[in-house]
Amino acid sequence: SSRVSFPGKTKGKAKTRSSRAGLQFPVGRIHRLLRKGNYAERVGAGAPVYLAAVMEYLAAEVLELAGNAARDNKKTRQALPQFSFSLTHARVFFRSVSLVATSCFYLVIIPRHLQLAIRNDEELNKLLSGVTIAQGGVLPNIQAVLLPKKTGTGGSGKGDKASQEY
Repeated sequence: SSRVSFPGKTKGKAKTRSSRAGLQFPVGRIHRLLRKGNYAERVGAGAPVYLAAVMEYLAAEVLELAGNAARDNKKTRQALPQFSFSLTHARVFFRSVSLVATSCFYLVIIPRHLQLAIRNDEELNKLLSGVTIAQGGVLPNIQAVLLPKKTGTGGSGKGDKASQEY
């Protein structure tokens, strides 16, 4: 049973499943990878759409936080008053490290910004707890006991010695 095109009917312009779902991530590619990956015997039509939406949301979340970290660390090529993230402006599939914010200004997101963004967010940190980010560094953390003791101005002077004195 082959498909017959009826007279008078013209085929409309091809529309990707990503655009139908309003997504930037490739639904067709994800569907192909799910089929070829031997995850299951069959893959439903909604599964790749759902997975693409989840992946896009996580990417947007990480990139927004990393963009904020980049802005806070003054890693800008030009002064940027406020960082606004939109997936339509930033066609990102984790291939590039730079993020285009507008046509004139852009932030450079380096692995350190990704590390800071993920580790400072409780939920992302839990999700990616077993992940090591190359060139990400560590979170700045100094134990309270290692900090120098505060000296009070008032009082008898007993016990107000500096941490280096014996």
